[in-house]
Amino acid sequence: MNDPIVISVPSHPKFLSVIRAAALVAAEVSGMGTEAAEDIKHAVDEACSNVIKYAYKCDSTRTITVKFEDSQYTFQVKIEDTGCKARLEDIKVRELDEIRPGGLGIHFIKKAFNSVVFDKRKRNGNRLILTRFKNRHEPVISQQK
Repeated sequence: MNDPIVISVPSHPKFLSVIRAAALVAAEVSGMGTEAAEDIKHAVDEACSNVIKYAYKCDSTRTITVKFEDSQYTFQVKIEDTGCKARLEDIKVRELDEIRPGGLGIHFIKKAFNSVVFDKRKRNGNRLILTRFKNRHEPVISQQK
């Protein structure tokens, strides 16, 4: 995949299926195996679900933009919104052995991507940059200043 794939969808949960389909195809085209492509699909779905729930507070009239980029060494996904700013210190990761619905998004994202960066340079809204190295290493979560 030489050219980036960019999709913009309304912030309604029914459009998450479009995002999942695009994520899966983009990952497969970039050379990811089936398991990795599925992990990427789930992680991108979770991140976009969080945009709807937290950044847009379930306002389905807004837009989510997702950009998929591939290079020789990385597969990158950039998710942008114009909602409430995310605060890294407010993001809670729950224990896997705690049985209850929800709260596993960070686990899905860390499984699929090596680097999770909230780009603080975006003035309005959020830009989440998810990077998977084609030669896998341990995940890192940080803020870009």
